[in-house]
Amino acid sequence: MAPIIELNEVRRNFVVRARAGRLRRTKRVVHAVDGITAAVAAGEACGYIGANGAGKSTTIKMLTGILVPSGGSVRTCGFDPVPERRALARHIGVVFGQRSQLWWDLPLGESFRVLAAIHRIPPGVAGTRIDQLVEGLDLAPFLDTPVRQLSLGERMRGEVAAALVHRPKLLVLDEPTIGLDMISKERLRQFLVAERRSEGTTLLLTTHDMSDIERLCDRVLVVDQGRLVYDGTLPGLAQRVAMQRVLVVDLLAEHPPLQIEGAEHIGSELNGVRQRLSFSPEENTAARVLAAVSSQVEVRDLTLEEPAIEDIVRTLYSRQ
Repeated sequence: MAPIIELNEVRRNFVVRARAGRLRRTKRVVHAVDGITAAVAAGEACGYIGANGAGKSTTIKMLTGILVPSGGSVRTCGFDPVPERRALARHIGVVFGQRSQLWWDLPLGESFRVLAAIHRIPPGVAGTRIDQLVEGLDLAPFLDTPVRQLSLGERMRGEVAAALVHRPKLLVLDEPTIGLDMISKERLRQFLVAERRSEGTTLLLTTHDMSDIERLCDRVLVVDQGRLVYDGTLPGLAQRVAMQRVLVVDLLAEHPPLQIEGAEHIGSELNGVRQRLSFSPEENTAARVLAAVSSQVEVRDLTLEEPAIEDIVRTLYSRQ
């Protein structure tokens, strides 16, 4: 079976012009995507991550036919995205965290029906599918609410439903959980896992939230300065980068800096009520560090801080 996504030495350049004096302008070429080769199989869930400006959104725009590559070739769901963009639209769904495909003044439910009509889905089939999406994403309470009156979390769940009305082969999510609270994020993740299991949908996800990648993706592609620097699993990425994780513990009372084997105390706040302990995921686990802390003091609350994607990419790229 042919891959859902095929990138072969894909490049995309932009010319940036700047003023140099009163009468002269200079220009330089920016290589937003610089020779990426990768393939994503049908049914796969793939995270596409990197620092801001790494080339993620540019790649997605080429995959969906919005931008023409400067070089190389792109095929999405078997189509050449730009000349066959209309045919491709029947097979993909796209959610951009900062852009809407819903009608601002229409009730949410009406937007779904309009999209079903655009995709020429028979009314009976469309009704069943919309009901399924409404139930899975808990959209029933605000189907009659105009989109402009929805909260960000409600609208983002509506955007995901809108992208899935026509049962696309490929769902592209660009920062789908940006600005969502913890409950909304978890509800959306659970739905996407169930949708992929039942429909066999291929998922391409870009995000700065590593929890999204952990919960949803089997594979990770890391891009930096337009080049692919890693292709593999998330545990493999963590092992390759071997960056420190940080366990933040809130204690019931003030306490001197904790001394824990296999972890390093890196800071205290509130006279030692809150303490931060860093550890290497290759040598220790959060569970063992927490158990060691609990054997010394009583813990009221805790959080686990993952390295920022920018730091992961920077470390990974510096080792190439």
